[in-house]
Amino acid sequence: MRNDRFLKALARQPVDATPVWLMRQAGRYLPEYRATRARAGSFLALAKTPELACEVTLQPLDRFPLDAAILFSDILTVPDAMGLGLYFADGEGPRFEHPIRTLADIDRLAVPDMETELRYVMDAVRLIRRELADRVPLIGFSGSPWTLACYMIEGGGSENFARIKALAHDQPDALHRLLAVVTDAVIAYLDAQRRAGAQALQVFDTWGGVLSPHLYRRFSLPYLARIAAELPRSDGDGERAPLILFGKGNGPYLEELAATGAEALGVDWTIGLDQARTRTGGRVALQGNLDPATLYASPTAIRAEVARVLAEFGPGPGHVFNLGHGLAPDMHPEHVAALVDAVHQASATGHPG
Repeated sequence: MRNDRFLKALARQPVDATPVWLMRQAGRYLPEYRATRARAGSFLALAKTPELACEVTLQPLDRFPLDAAILFSDILTVPDAMGLGLYFADGEGPRFEHPIRTLADIDRLAVPDMETELRYVMDAVRLIRRELADRVPLIGFSGSPWTLACYMIEGGGSENFARIKALAHDQPDALHRLLAVVTDAVIAYLDAQRRAGAQALQVFDTWGGVLSPHLYRRFSLPYLARIAAELPRSDGDGERAPLILFGKGNGPYLEELAATGAEALGVDWTIGLDQARTRTGGRVALQGNLDPATLYASPTAIRAEVARVLAEFGPGPGHVFNLGHGLAPDMHPEHVAALVDAVHQASATGHPG
């Protein structure tokens, strides 16, 4: 591979410069993405057409010297394939035609076949790997069981997660049944992406931070631990796909997440990387954690914040630079370019992992 900094950093091996990729690096802030999206006709058509998903996956790599590509897809592909009927309403974001409303709805759920119902995702992975030609590694991903369950029960996004939190208190066994089958599906989905060619895998626990600590330890953490324990990382051929667990608001649980067996933890901007590194004791690589809103500031301020984050992690291997969450549609590509260049320049000269 021509650029393996990202995989080396996840393995906590020395690198010539800190690798960087950005959550939502393929997205609406890029004019070329908007053009492809318009050509596709809808977000779902874009995500479900492997050739177009490949095109937008590669767009940020053609513009910026990023150290990894991430599959262009959506975290809700799995519940969609489980029969919930994903659609996107104007101004409302993702919605489900058939949200989970009864115990019978839960009992009807089954793990989808990855090469039929989700073949379009695997075909996209295979095509992207071919087109990348070992330029940089490819990341596959899934939503976490808890996060997917939030959408499945609420029917879409939510301000207070009233339905799923009520279920957690009133019928915890039912919620555990739902989370168990979703976890089975997530493991199968990530494994299928790996076998199709993904070289690293990330789980997005976007809504883990909405849980109180005792509920997080009941309804999110155990299922993340199951994924880390049960997800195959290789076929015994020496090629190993590391697992990154990312969660918004996961700072209070870093020790427990590091004990799951995942190779890396993604952290948001509400905890310092120096603290995260101390608390995880070198057991995992760390990914993050610039506040995305920094990209609204000037390139000069962005470069200063990049230097601060690199210094906060300190010397030594095991750091993948990223945002603490994803890029927003109104961010400027020139500011993203300043960030990527600053990471490479500052880390190669003053912070060589």
